[in-house]
Amino acid sequence: MEEPDPTVVRAAAAGDLDAFDTLVRLYQQPVWRFLCRLVRDPALAEDLAQETLAKVCTHWRRVRKADSPSAWAHRVAFNLAKSHGRRQGRWARVQPLLAARPLGAVDLDRASALAVRDALATLPTAQRQALILRYFADLSVLDTAAAMSCPENTVKTHTRRALEALRLSGLLDDEIELADEPDHDEEVG
Repeated sequence: MEEPDPTVVRAAAAGDLDAFDTLVRLYQQPVWRFLCRLVRDPALAEDLAQETLAKVCTHWRRVRKADSPSAWAHRVAFNLAKSHGRRQGRWARVQPLLAARPLGAVDLDRASALAVRDALATLPTAQRQALILRYFADLSVLDTAAAMSCPENTVKTHTRRALEALRLSGLLDDEIELADEPDHDEEVG
């Protein structure tokens, strides 16, 4: 996810409602998609996304000073989903139900989406979070590390292990090589 134009961030911080609306629109869909993949319930994801954006609004003075406001927003979203899951005890109850769910007659795109969802559900939470942030939310290693509150190398390890698990499950081809991102200090040419 791209970061907003710094002039828009400054204008929103100064109280410009149009600029703030631009920021909300920029974050709304990516945060909702992230939460959908995380909690696997679009309605719940929408509620959590709204709560995330409300927290971003409430804590805007801190958010605007962050190196990556999108990483901050994704971290808030993850924490809200985790808290909700703990309160409801859903993490333990939902996985067996999803695994037992028959596919029936579905088109190939839908079947692929279900296969990805089910494969992601089998991953440990940290690996699933790293994979979703990196490849579905399109955050850099640096931003994913900020969102997960862990070192960049930990993100790389979780991502590598998650991809290995998906390869073993047959979801990824062995030939697929995902290049490491250059370090943020290196110049990309």
